[in-house]
Amino acid sequence: MPSKSAGVLAYRMRPDIEVLLVHPGGPFWRNKDLGAWSIPKGEYADGQDPEATARREFAEELGLELTDPLIGLGQVRQRGGKIVSAFAVELDIDTRSIRSNTFEMEWPPRSGKRQSFPEVDRAEFFALDEAAKKINEGQRPLLGRLAQLVRGR
Repeated sequence: MPSKSAGVLAYRMRPDIEVLLVHPGGPFWRNKDLGAWSIPKGEYADGQDPEATARREFAEELGLELTDPLIGLGQVRQRGGKIVSAFAVELDIDTRSIRSNTFEMEWPPRSGKRQSFPEVDRAEFFALDEAAKKINEGQRPLLGRLAQLVRGR
Protein backbone atom coordinates (compact mmCIF):
# COMPACT_ATOMS: atom_id res chain seq x y z
CA MET A 1 0.00 0.00 0.00
CA PRO A 2 1.45 3.41 -0.92
CA SER A 3 2.38 5.83 1.84
CA LYS A 4 0.14 8.82 2.46
CA SER A 5 1.02 12.42 3.25
CA ALA A 6 -1.02 15.52 3.95
CA GLY A 7 0.01 19.13 3.54
CA VAL A 8 -0.99 22.74 3.12
CA LEU A 9 -0.66 24.90 0.03
CA ALA A 10 -0.65 28.41 1.50
CA TYR A 11 -1.16 31.32 -0.88
CA ARG A 12 -1.34 35.10 -0.92
CA MET A 13 -2.51 37.67 -3.46
CA ARG A 14 0.20 40.10 -4.69
CA PRO A 15 -1.72 41.10 -6.98
CA ASP A 16 -1.75 37.63 -8.53
CA ILE A 17 -1.61 34.33 -6.69
CA GLU A 18 1.69 33.46 -5.01
CA VAL A 19 2.15 30.09 -3.29
CA LEU A 20 4.34 29.09 -0.37
CA LEU A 21 6.74 26.22 -1.04
CA VAL A 22 9.43 24.71 1.16
CA HIS A 23 12.84 23.34 0.22
CA PRO A 24 13.95 20.15 1.97
CA GLY A 25 16.94 20.40 4.26
CA GLY A 26 19.90 18.08 4.49
CA PRO A 27 22.88 17.35 2.30
CA PHE A 28 21.05 15.40 -0.42
CA TRP A 29 18.94 18.43 -1.34
CA ARG A 30 21.57 21.16 -0.94
CA ASN A 31 22.20 21.70 -4.66
CA LYS A 32 18.78 20.71 -6.00
CA ASP A 33 16.23 23.34 -7.00
CA LEU A 34 13.85 22.67 -9.91
CA GLY A 35 11.42 19.93 -8.93
CA ALA A 36 12.78 19.75 -5.37
CA TRP A 37 10.37 22.13 -3.63
CA SER A 38 7.15 20.95 -1.98
CA ILE A 39 4.14 22.00 -0.03
CA PRO A 40 4.79 21.58 3.72
CA LYS A 41 3.58 18.02 4.31
CA GLY A 42 4.15 14.82 6.22
CA GLU A 43 3.09 11.21 6.41
CA TYR A 44 0.10 9.85 8.28
CA ALA A 45 -1.19 6.36 9.01
CA ASP A 46 -4.56 4.76 8.30
CA GLY A 47 -7.14 6.07 10.70
CA GLN A 48 -5.39 9.42 11.18
CA ASP A 49 -7.03 12.64 10.02
CA PRO A 50 -5.33 14.16 6.94
CA GLU A 51 -6.31 17.73 7.89
CA ALA A 52 -4.90 17.34 11.41
CA THR A 53 -1.72 15.91 9.87
CA ALA A 54 -1.46 18.84 7.43
CA ARG A 55 -1.78 21.32 10.31
CA ARG A 56 0.80 19.44 12.42
CA GLU A 57 3.31 19.28 9.58
CA PHE A 58 2.88 22.97 8.77
CA ALA A 59 3.71 23.76 12.40
CA GLU A 60 6.70 21.38 12.46
CA GLU A 61 8.19 22.55 9.18
CA LEU A 62 7.56 26.29 9.52
CA GLY A 63 7.13 26.87 13.24
CA LEU A 64 3.66 28.38 12.74
CA GLU A 65 0.33 27.09 14.08
CA LEU A 66 -2.51 27.24 11.56
CA THR A 67 -5.90 28.16 13.01
CA ASP A 68 -7.59 29.36 9.79
CA PRO A 69 -10.10 27.08 8.04
CA LEU A 70 -8.54 24.88 5.35
CA ILE A 71 -10.07 24.16 1.93
CA GLY A 72 -9.61 20.68 0.46
CA LEU A 73 -7.70 20.47 -2.84
CA GLY A 74 -8.02 16.70 -3.18
CA GLN A 75 -5.25 14.18 -3.66
CA VAL A 76 -2.33 13.74 -6.04
CA ARG A 77 0.01 10.81 -6.57
CA GLN A 78 3.74 11.42 -6.67
CA ARG A 79 6.12 9.45 -8.89
CA GLY A 80 7.09 7.00 -6.12
CA GLY A 81 3.42 6.23 -5.47
CA LYS A 82 2.95 8.39 -2.38
CA ILE A 83 -0.55 9.86 -2.17
CA VAL A 84 -0.66 13.48 -0.99
CA SER A 85 -3.86 15.01 0.40
CA ALA A 86 -3.67 18.79 0.13
CA PHE A 87 -5.46 21.72 1.70
CA ALA A 88 -5.35 25.41 0.83
CA VAL A 89 -5.28 28.48 3.07
CA GLU A 90 -4.80 32.17 2.34
CA LEU A 91 -1.91 33.28 4.50
CA ASP A 92 0.93 35.78 4.30
CA ILE A 93 4.00 35.11 6.43
CA ASP A 94 7.56 36.38 6.65
CA THR A 95 9.47 33.43 5.19
CA ARG A 96 12.69 34.61 6.86
CA SER A 97 11.19 33.77 10.25
CA ILE A 98 10.46 30.06 9.73
CA ARG A 99 11.73 27.60 12.34
CA SER A 100 11.82 24.01 11.14
CA ASN A 101 12.20 20.92 13.24
CA THR A 102 15.36 18.88 12.65
CA PHE A 103 16.37 15.31 11.88
CA GLU A 104 19.59 13.39 12.46
CA MET A 105 21.50 11.24 10.03
CA GLU A 106 24.95 9.82 9.56
CA TRP A 107 26.95 12.37 7.60
CA PRO A 108 29.24 12.03 5.76
CA PRO A 109 28.15 8.51 4.77
CA ARG A 110 29.96 5.68 6.55
CA SER A 111 31.76 8.19 8.81
CA GLY A 112 30.08 7.07 12.01
CA LYS A 113 29.29 10.73 12.75
CA ARG A 114 25.72 11.91 13.22
CA GLN A 115 24.69 15.41 12.24
CA SER A 116 21.46 17.34 12.67
CA PHE A 117 19.78 19.09 9.73
CA PRO A 118 16.60 21.16 9.41
CA GLU A 119 13.72 19.30 7.78
CA VAL A 120 13.11 22.47 5.74
CA ASP A 121 16.03 24.78 5.01
CA ARG A 122 13.98 27.60 3.46
CA ALA A 123 10.51 28.66 2.41
CA GLU A 124 9.54 31.12 -0.31
CA PHE A 125 6.49 32.49 -2.07
CA PHE A 126 6.44 31.97 -5.85
CA ALA A 127 4.13 33.13 -8.64
CA LEU A 128 2.27 30.16 -10.12
CA ASP A 129 4.43 29.91 -13.27
CA GLU A 130 7.66 29.85 -11.23
CA ALA A 131 6.13 27.50 -8.66
CA ALA A 132 5.28 25.05 -11.46
CA LYS A 133 9.02 24.76 -12.20
CA LYS A 134 10.09 24.49 -8.57
CA ILE A 135 7.47 22.11 -7.13
CA ASN A 136 7.72 18.32 -7.09
CA GLU A 137 6.19 17.17 -10.38
CA GLY A 138 3.54 15.05 -8.68
CA GLN A 139 2.27 18.05 -6.72
CA ARG A 140 2.04 20.33 -9.77
CA PRO A 141 -1.71 19.65 -10.34
CA LEU A 142 -2.39 21.29 -6.96
CA LEU A 143 -1.34 24.65 -8.42
CA GLY A 144 -4.03 24.48 -11.09
CA ARG A 145 -6.65 23.39 -8.57
CA LEU A 146 -5.75 26.31 -6.32
CA ALA A 147 -5.89 28.77 -9.23
CA GLN A 148 -9.39 27.54 -10.18
CA LEU A 149 -10.53 27.78 -6.57
CA VAL A 150 -9.22 31.32 -6.04
CA ARG A 151 -10.33 32.67 -9.42
CA GLY A 152 -13.77 31.07 -8.97
CA ARG A 153 -14.52 33.12 -5.85
